[in-house]
Amino acid sequence: MASNLYDELTGDQAPIQRPATVLTIGAHPDDAEFGAGATLARWNAEGTKTTMLIVTDGSKGSWDSAIPDTELVAARHAEQDRAASVLGAASVIHLDHVDGELECTMALRKEIAAHIRRIKPDVVLSHDPWQRYQLHPDHRATGLAAVDAVVSAREPRAYRELGLPAHRPSALFLWSADDPDHCEPVEPEWFDRKVEALLCHSSQSATTMGDAQARPENRLRFVDALAVWLADNGEHFGIGPAEIFKKIVP
Repeated sequence: MASNLYDELTGDQAPIQRPATVLTIGAHPDDAEFGAGATLARWNAEGTKTTMLIVTDGSKGSWDSAIPDTELVAARHAEQDRAASVLGAASVIHLDHVDGELECTMALRKEIAAHIRRIKPDVVLSHDPWQRYQLHPDHRATGLAAVDAVVSAREPRAYRELGLPAHRPSALFLWSADDPDHCEPVEPEWFDRKVEALLCHSSQSATTMGDAQARPENRLRFVDALAVWLADNGEHFGIGPAEIFKKIVP
């Protein structure tokens, strides 16, 4: 339930009624936490059943070239499971495609569409594949495959060989969008839960969080940066802290 702070938002900008079932589609462990962690924590606390689907194995996610791939993959799986627990997610699915080598293929579209049909989410969240200057190829490929899979999953004549009935989500939310038109409020409790979930990804502390786990002052800088980012998001809509998305009705 949105607080009075957000009552001025109307139409697509306003927080949606809590969805019963949600599917996040992230390229790597921690992507969904960065993009929508506070929103997921709030929804889950209110009763949403969230499945977090991770497309790649995370095997490139370290600046230490000496770590064996199998060791890093195992660590990132465990970190994702802990983060999902912090957010109150119901389950995690790891597709384990090779990190850094992902392509938006028909096979990947079909694989994701099958999960959409099995899970039957009210809302799907993923990367915006059309974000300008998005450098990471996995983010672009995952976002495009997710959007294409939503379209395929809704069409009853697509992938009939799967033996799964078509499913049309009520909304698709894309994080890191250049042209966001929807926001979800971030109250302090859910901000703290977002931070806690992100810090579960300890292997990523040096690469994406300013080495937040090395020193208390580094953690403070990371948390302050997140707070400023969410405040800037909300300011885009003339409100308080928020996670913002491009909302598409499939």
